[in-house]
Amino acid sequence: MTQADFLTSPLPKPISLPDLDLTGPARFFNREMSWLAFNWRVLEEAENPKVPLLERVRFLSISAANLDEFYTVRVAGLRELAQAGNTTPAADGLTPAQQLVLIDEDARNLMSEQQRMLGELKALMEAEGISIVARDALDKSDIAYLADAFLNQVFPVLSPLAIAPAHPFPFIANMGFCLALQLERKRDKKTLQALLPIPAQIDRFMTLPAQEGKHRFILLEDVLLLHIDSLFPGYKCKDHLGFRVLRDSDLEVEEEAEDLVREFEVALKRRRRGEVVRLTISKGAPKALRKIIMRELHVQDSEVVELDGMIGVGDTKELVIDDRPDLLWPVFTPRVPERVQDHDGDMFEAIKQKDMLLHHPYETFDMVVRFLNQAAQDPDVVAIKQTLYRTSKNSPIVAALCEAAEDGKSVTALVELKARFDEAANIRQSRRLERAGAHVVYGFLDWKTHAKISQVVRREGNKLVTYTHWGTGNYHPITAKIYTDLSFFTCDAALGRDAAKIFNYLSGYAKPEVLENLLISPHSLKTGMIDLIDKEIDHAKKGKPAQIWLKMNSLIEPNVIDALYRASQAGVKIDCIIRGICGVRPGIKGLSENIRVKSVVGRFLEHSRIACFGNGHGLPHDKSRVFISSADWMGRNLNRRVETGVEINNATVKAQIVSQIMAANLADTTQSWVMEGTGKFTRYPVPEGEKGFNCHRFFMENPSLSGRGSAGADDVPQLTHSD
Repeated sequence: MTQADFLTSPLPKPISLPDLDLTGPARFFNREMSWLAFNWRVLEEAENPKVPLLERVRFLSISAANLDEFYTVRVAGLRELAQAGNTTPAADGLTPAQQLVLIDEDARNLMSEQQRMLGELKALMEAEGISIVARDALDKSDIAYLADAFLNQVFPVLSPLAIAPAHPFPFIANMGFCLALQLERKRDKKTLQALLPIPAQIDRFMTLPAQEGKHRFILLEDVLLLHIDSLFPGYKCKDHLGFRVLRDSDLEVEEEAEDLVREFEVALKRRRRGEVVRLTISKGAPKALRKIIMRELHVQDSEVVELDGMIGVGDTKELVIDDRPDLLWPVFTPRVPERVQDHDGDMFEAIKQKDMLLHHPYETFDMVVRFLNQAAQDPDVVAIKQTLYRTSKNSPIVAALCEAAEDGKSVTALVELKARFDEAANIRQSRRLERAGAHVVYGFLDWKTHAKISQVVRREGNKLVTYTHWGTGNYHPITAKIYTDLSFFTCDAALGRDAAKIFNYLSGYAKPEVLENLLISPHSLKTGMIDLIDKEIDHAKKGKPAQIWLKMNSLIEPNVIDALYRASQAGVKIDCIIRGICGVRPGIKGLSENIRVKSVVGRFLEHSRIACFGNGHGLPHDKSRVFISSADWMGRNLNRRVETGVEINNATVKAQIVSQIMAANLADTTQSWVMEGTGKFTRYPVPEGEKGFNCHRFFMENPSLSGRGSAGADDVPQLTHSD
């Protein structure tokens, strides 16, 4: 099937689900099971022979890390509700306890499959000259090498701990990995039980000297077991087990915290001591040691997972080595937009010429950094305002803001302290900004500020011109290399006024009465999207073309799903590209026969949020209404966060989104999974002998429309119905 075939193909024949009451909660698919289904798709990329071998290892690692975070956040929350006796059902009708049962079964199967996949990948790596050497397969030279490496690189940071009445059981931090040891004293056979925490500061895989040009690794715990006599002189190891702890990582913050930063610092310490939600332990573990660990960690049998294999599969990311480029994706260098080059790198001149949309990572995120660096250094810039949700440790964005503040410019930074797992980093960034003289605000206590906005006010002649950047992803130059996101640059006066109103709202809490070209949550984004869905329903009823294209990470908000169901029943054709969680049941007779859902999982992580409405003309069309957003269609984003939805009016940018980005994602066959009404995803069928269409490859090979410069956009491929 070609891209043109897909864009014009009829919808699949609708199915019936007679066992489900689709007038009730069963019309929604469960959020948690949908997330697990996404992580199964990630894991299946580790089995995909079309993916380079070490990239397959990376997918395995990602699936394991994803599952860990799922447990520390989502499962921890459901567990707390169930323990409190909460029986309030989710949108799909399942109580917390019922969801935990389903999650446990599926997650255990997933972890078992991760072990099988690890075994398969190890065999393939061995054939490629990359091996993980077992402890009993070491030769004399290896043992000598490891003795020196242990003494100089490992021993100084170890803290062996006896388990005895005089030694309280130590605290094991979240994601902490330990060896539990059953030791015997050589001279009198007296036993000793001990713990050996494995420090996270040392790589899990130690490098062994190459042999015949082959890369060789050994697990750190095997090195420790080789040197028990150095850690416990006079003892030998009779038995051992490995175990790993996952703890509740949610945060609670007092509503009336006088000092929000200090309150979050305290909350982060509480997180490190959260209750254990999963204990992973070696299969066949000694019963006495297992009993002690479970008792001291207050863990029930239902929270224990026995693994016959490697504990902590996420650490396999260390095996993705740069010096085997033949086993990695081909190197890709992001483009600098031609229009920026035409203006000798001057971002303000490039934006002044015409609105510009950059598609990351295909266009480099360095342009966003350059925009703020130039603003910091430009004597005509008088003010900069910036939201910061997630950013890198040594953030060039924060450095630019600090430079601007130190230069005397008015700098306001909205730092979101509630960005999960980045709270500590954001606290550090906020203190750095304050020391530089920036005005730091923290937004709302009850709502996260997830909007991605930069505002630069520049004096040009006798007037002030506002330049704004609106993003679908975070101001994070590292993740911008692997996340697909959109950066929209404009000096449109209406959007400049809208940005100013949003920043005033975030710092002064006064809700803006009128926004000219912007929807925001929790006030107008959800209702605005539902209104646009309803307008498509009106077009369908009048016999006009009625069509909706959606792209986002998650779609689970019940009100908007019900609106999509109404639209489907009215004849509106709806195509959804949902990377992760999807509560919609597509293709069901009488409910959603006009809805298709697909997920794209490939080299890059699909992250941009886009909504396109045919507006009585179908899609793609130059009179459609097109929005980019920081928000997924989830309850938290639409009801409990500050998010933005920016309508795109520039014709070139609109064509880029509809006829390039959306059309190519819809046309993708090689990285796509199709969702059934049961919630099951199947890989998109590519007939044998056909190459298929890969949207990531298309974007790497073809420049974006709005970034073209003097060469013009005539030769930029677009995907339309007529292709």
